[in-house]
Order: sequence, then structure tokens, then C-alpha cells
Amino acid sequence: MINDPISTSIPSTIKPVRIEIITTKTGLKQFIDFPHDLFKGDPNYVPELFMAQEALLNRKKSPFFQHSTAEYFIARSENGRILGRIAAIRNNKYNEFTGENAGFFGFFDVIEDYQVAKSLLDTAAEWLRQEGLDRIIGPTNFSTNETCGLLIENFDEPPFVLTTYNYPYYSDFLERYGFQKNTDLLSYELFPDQLPAGIAALAEKLEARLAQNGITIRTIDMKHFDSEVEKFLPIYNASWDQNLGFVPMTEAEVRQMGKDLKMALDPDFVFFAEKGGKTIGIALSVPNLNEIFIKIPRGRLFPTGLFKFLFGKKSIQSVRVVALGVLPEFRRSGLDVCFYVRNYHTALRKGIKRAEASWILENNDLMNRALLQINGKVFRKHRIYEKTL
Repeated sequence: MINDPISTSIPSTIKPVRIEIITTKTGLKQFIDFPHDLFKGDPNYVPELFMAQEALLNRKKSPFFQHSTAEYFIARSENGRILGRIAAIRNNKYNEFTGENAGFFGFFDVIEDYQVAKSLLDTAAEWLRQEGLDRIIGPTNFSTNETCGLLIENFDEPPFVLTTYNYPYYSDFLERYGFQKNTDLLSYELFPDQLPAGIAALAEKLEARLAQNGITIRTIDMKHFDSEVEKFLPIYNASWDQNLGFVPMTEAEVRQMGKDLKMALDPDFVFFAEKGGKTIGIALSVPNLNEIFIKIPRGRLFPTGLFKFLFGKKSIQSVRVVALGVLPEFRRSGLDVCFYVRNYHTALRKGIKRAEASWILENNDLMNRALLQINGKVFRKHRIYEKTL
């Protein structure tokens, strides 16, 4: 692993480990900031923006807490040094939707010491047991609607925007604790100048056929951004309802997502498919802001990070396909191919060199086949784990 002062200056048998529950603003700040110290010196680590993390975790701001609950814990050494963090999560929407009785863990980061990791996992598991839950799934931050999954392949480059990063030993610790694989989340690498011969012509024919059936594709109208965001909700909830860990998004959560993404969006990479004035599919790609965020110390936009963000957007050379969804009755219409080819053409026009499409469930045969057809290659994997409590 990368030589970092947190993990190398602490003996491998830390006793005792003190677990603290986060109850103050200062504690929440320490919880958010811990990864900056843990990954100090790692050239592939990208700091999360503090203001975004604070809005997500703050019970008074985050729409997640309108329907669910969570507790945050940190582990300290005897001299007060923070050694790790974890969140125990009760997602009521998930259990209502699935009929399960599961809890989640997330925001899990820890030094390279199994006993510290065990203390954190013990604490989260016990909290979930006291909530009457019988299974623990994760990591999710807070659900699969946010960042999720433990990185298990490709630690050699920075993550793309809105994806997770961790040290390789994390998976060893979880498996040693008794966690087992639930599923893997695949990330595909795409190059705009490598669209297979014939696919562009196929997409043109498909769009013509769709148009004959009254289906059109357009980009987002930023002048009516709020109403455009509202059109996302029914597509998302209908398109992803079979995905692992799916939780229907609420209107408040969609509005918050829109607020978080508005400054980041390039409208040329957001597509809506419509029929008779009704949205039937969406494709959302986001410039890879991690190319900028990696240069912003400790995720603080102020005082200088904001300028790096605003001026750096123009030089971003990669994008991430975050969401591509089509209503079930239109899934075999070819819309997915049309969306991808439009992304390819837009990327070429804008000088984008590389793209990531993620995350894709390993058992999503339709989407995996579509990505392979357009020369996509799996280059990174994340894993969701589970364990009986």
C-alpha cells in the first residue's frame, strides 16, 4: 500500500480502540475529513467535496433522513488519533420496497489494522441488530442511489467521478470478518474514436425507425432545469427497480441530486427520449470532475478550489456515463444503442479522449451485451458484500 503516516505510525496491535458515536458538528467534520489523512500521499486518491459530503450526512439537510436513519462512528487510539470510520444505516425505503429486513454499512475507511476494522464492524452490526435487522449489506453511502461498492480491481489510477476508491486490504478485512460477495459492479472503459464499424449506421437507422413510431431524442433544456429533473424520477424508479439494492428515489432526493449535479453537467451529454410528450428514456453522462477534484486539497472549494473547479471544467478529457434507463416496454427498441452512439459523437466533437460506463450489474445481460457491442471493456470492478447478523 501507499506509505502514509496514519497507517505506518500506528502499531499493528492497537489496544484499546475507543469507538465514538458522532453527535457534534466537530465530530461530523472529523468523520468527513478522515479519508484525507488516511490516503495522504496516494496519487490516486480524489477528495470528496466537503460541502457535498456535509449536505449528504447532515440530518437536517439530507433528504435521506426524511424516511430513514443512520449513525456514524469513529475509532480512536488511546492518544486520540482517528483510526477509522463507519456508518450503520437503516434504510426504511429499501425494506418497504423489497420486503427484506436488512441494514447497511457505508462510509467505511480504516487504517491497515484488522482489529480496528473489526471494532468498527462490530459496532455497526450491533447497532443494526438493536434496530431489529437481520442482515447487513454494503458498502453503500447511503444506498445504491449514491456512491457504493468496494473497489476490488484496478487500484492503479484515480476513480471517475461519483465512484469509490479504497485500499486493497479493505476486501481482505471484510471477508475475514465473514462478509460474502453479493454481486459485482462493472465499469466499462470506452474510447470515442473506437466506435465499431457499422454501429453508427445502425444507430442512424434505429433513430429513423423510432421517429416513425413517434419517438424522438433531445438534449436537456437547462432553462427549465427543475422540470427536467422531475422527468428523471419515474424513469429511474421504473428502469432500475430490478437492480440489487434498488431504493425508489423520493422527489426530495431527486431535487437534491439535481442541485448537486447542476454545476457539473454538460447539457450536451444529457439525453431524453420522448413519445407523445412523455419521457420514456434518459441518458446521463457527467464530465469526470475528478480530474479537477484531485487537485483540490481536502475537498475545500474555498478560497482557491472554486477557481480550480470553474476554470478546470474546460480542460476535462473524460466523462462517465452515470445513468442510462429506458422504460421496460421500450427496452428492446434500440434506444440504448442510440443513446450510446450520441454520446460517442458528442465526445468526439468535444475532444473527449476516454469514457467510463458504470456501474453495471454483472448479471445485467442486456446492458453488458450492449457495451461489448460498442467495444466497451471491463477495466474496474466494485463489490457489494453481505452478511447475516
